[in-house]
Amino acid sequence: MILSVFGVRLFELQGLDPKAYAKLADAQGLVTVPLPATRGEITDRNGVALAESVTGMMVVADPSRTAAHAEPIARILANKLKLDYVDTLTQLRKTGPDGKPTVRFAYLARRVPASEATAAVKAIDKAGYQGVDTRPDPLREYPAHDVAANLLGFLGTDGTPLAGLELAFNNQLAGKDGSTTYEVGGGNRIPLGENSETKPVNGKNLTLTIDRDVQFFSQRVLRTAVQKAHAASGVAIAMDTRTGEILALADYPTYDANDGANANKDDYNSRALSNVYEPGSVEKVLTSSALIDAGKVTPRTKLTVPQNLRVADRTIHDYWGHGTLHLTLAGVIAKSSNVGTVLASRQLNHRQLWNYLDAFGLGQKTDVGLLGETKGLLPAEPTWTELTQSNIAFGQGLSVNALQMATAVNAVANGGERISPSLIKGTATNVKGAVVGTGTATRTRVISRSAASQVAQMMEGVTTEGLGTAPRAGIAGYRVAGKTGTAQEVGATCRCYDGSLAVSFAGFAPADNPRFTVYVVIQKPVQSASGGGTAGPVFRQIMNYLLQKYAVPPTNTRPPLLPIMW
Repeated sequence: MILSVFGVRLFELQGLDPKAYAKLADAQGLVTVPLPATRGEITDRNGVALAESVTGMMVVADPSRTAAHAEPIARILANKLKLDYVDTLTQLRKTGPDGKPTVRFAYLARRVPASEATAAVKAIDKAGYQGVDTRPDPLREYPAHDVAANLLGFLGTDGTPLAGLELAFNNQLAGKDGSTTYEVGGGNRIPLGENSETKPVNGKNLTLTIDRDVQFFSQRVLRTAVQKAHAASGVAIAMDTRTGEILALADYPTYDANDGANANKDDYNSRALSNVYEPGSVEKVLTSSALIDAGKVTPRTKLTVPQNLRVADRTIHDYWGHGTLHLTLAGVIAKSSNVGTVLASRQLNHRQLWNYLDAFGLGQKTDVGLLGETKGLLPAEPTWTELTQSNIAFGQGLSVNALQMATAVNAVANGGERISPSLIKGTATNVKGAVVGTGTATRTRVISRSAASQVAQMMEGVTTEGLGTAPRAGIAGYRVAGKTGTAQEVGATCRCYDGSLAVSFAGFAPADNPRFTVYVVIQKPVQSASGGGTAGPVFRQIMNYLLQKYAVPPTNTRPPLLPIMW
């Protein structure tokens, strides 16, 4: 009886329907499905997510089951998920090395919102087609949209990082995908078949020194100023004076990181690192710091300042017309006199001034971890002439990026000690192998504490009504130290001064016990613009916001009464 049963079964397999059973056997095999790792979050200093992974789906196909109905399935997916019809058709008909439709797995779409992916697969099932399914696939989202987008960067549609921190720290954020392999038969998973799994290793989080609220506010204030001045661009940097931690690094124009693919490539990264320009009169803070630290002058040093000054074959003049003035060094800073600065700078030789500027960090990358930073240009000291030193003394003839200059001014605010700036909390290693963050920050004594205090007192004159060039940068109830900057821009085509300007303002508060340093640069304003009138109000709004948010009380001390003229 048993032999008879086997005989009947053998007759069925070999005689009645051999093709059907052969087809079923061909449909059996192993399928390997990726298990995507969850990308690490990028958060602000308080743990608020700036970039995070949310529930998403990949849409996949079993080409051995979809090839016969590839065209109608492709039409549904093109309509529901806006996929390219031809590319989708190719994946639905994907074949193996032998040219036969035996491939069991193909991607159709990655990182699709769960609701959209599910709806598409349901539409295919409802139409009577099989072989299309979904798998978990975390989707990258930037909940604050354009906030810090120039820092964060974004991912391409295939998950490839294309800019910013996403690119620079991809090794840490990405993790490592896993996979699962299982046996199928007749298009279905065999429960007791071969089965193996390599679990994914999720990416690690990246914590920034950025304060999201300060970043948001800075971006909005900066945007208003750039638009009002019809300028090309602008940056604003806010730092914790004592630690060098960057609380905001704002750019405009910017973009929504959720739609980075449609952004202008010029906006992908922060201009505070990638753009270089001549710093203009903010440089006078560094020149006067060097002079005072070297013991060559004091804030009360008397200078006779003519209307203009001949140096080599050039004539140096001030931005306003005047006769001969009798200014103290404090007056030179308050009035932002180029001629007075050049006269004072002659107390230093080329090597001395170059050494101070080098110690302030000019001509060197800040190395906060982002890619594409430019180091600017501090001409080599042996190439200096009398004209070179004169121009550099008041901020022309050298170039910086905005973070370099903010860090240099912060050294004065921090009692003469330069702290390397930090964008990452703790430590992290970027794709170039550089270890960066607050855990690696360095401190270098550039000038004495006494010299820094004297320079800060002179900078208070800049924001004092009736004395300085930027009374609109002052904040009621607080002592504010600042310095304006207006520099000619070098055109990209002519490599000459093309008539455009970079206007800026740098400062810190409270002036006698600094807590925050803020630096604002606005490039190529069209309307009448100046460091004090255009960048100064941006500085004031950001600084005022910082002082209020972090509840910094006024010092309630009297400002110094330094003489401006003699």
